[in-house]
Amino acid sequence: MVFSDSLFDRQTTALGKVLLLCGILSSLLWISGDIVASIQYEGYSFVSQSISELSAIGAPTRSLLFPLGIIYEILLFTFGLGVLTTGGRKRAQRFTGILLMTHAIVGLVSVFFPMTLRGGELTISDIMHIIFYTLIPLIILLTVGFGANIHGKRFRIYSIVTILILIICWVLTAMASPRIAAGLPTPWVGIYERLNVYGYMQWVLVLAISLLRTEKG
Repeated sequence: MVFSDSLFDRQTTALGKVLLLCGILSSLLWISGDIVASIQYEGYSFVSQSISELSAIGAPTRSLLFPLGIIYEILLFTFGLGVLTTGGRKRAQRFTGILLMTHAIVGLVSVFFPMTLRGGELTISDIMHIIFYTLIPLIILLTVGFGANIHGKRFRIYSIVTILILIICWVLTAMASPRIAAGLPTPWVGIYERLNVYGYMQWVLVLAISLLRTEKG
């Protein structure tokens, strides 16, 4: 009986590690896909064009980013499940896991509502895209906020700095959105948006690594 319980515990720990590893994979996949698509899209400006334009209706890189987006959301959901199931009695960690899974579900639905190319006529897909990408940043802020309490003081400070960066960059990106819809120049919007998204991706990666170390310990 003792042997069976010990074997079950080892299997459970191994599964938890696999689920947490998906957090690292999700961030690396998303960032790599963004960089590759930016290079492949002839004439695309990494600095002055938004990330969403890479997967817009009619964009030459949509066929690449559409399946990658689905895989990313599946990996993020799996990571969230790992955060939830390894949380034990840590309420902050369990809530963080639930929020990560919520983000993944909302993000997966949003993949099917791309924006039109810059300057194009506004469609239902554009409206849904705006709604989703107003909701997702709020979920992300809640995720980082709850996640800040999972580890010690250093991780809490890092999370607070991340939240500040996300808010500032989100506001700057939102201010440029009307100019994107109007087909006008948007200098630095690509940088603002990537500081926002990459900052969150890095936070997820750091959280995954720290939780993996805890599981190993």
